[in-house]
Amino acid sequence: MKRFTPGNEVRVDIPDKTDPDFETHHGRCGEVVEVLEDDASSETGDERDNVLYRVRFDDGGEMDFRWRDLRPR
Repeated sequence: MKRFTPGNEVRVDIPDKTDPDFETHHGRCGEVVEVLEDDASSETGDERDNVLYRVRFDDGGEMDFRWRDLRPR
């Protein structure tokens, strides 16, 4: 199940304040530019974790996120 597609505008909303990416990425906005897949569900047990969303931020930087860390903008 893919939640976002390339072109979707998103906001990073990391729910865990102890996540190492919280300080640098929480609240940033950007656009999904690529949808990637891996086998993370083999570790988490959640099929949704097999999808990574590559987000290009408004400042040009990029980062990959799982479904739980993104919200529609």
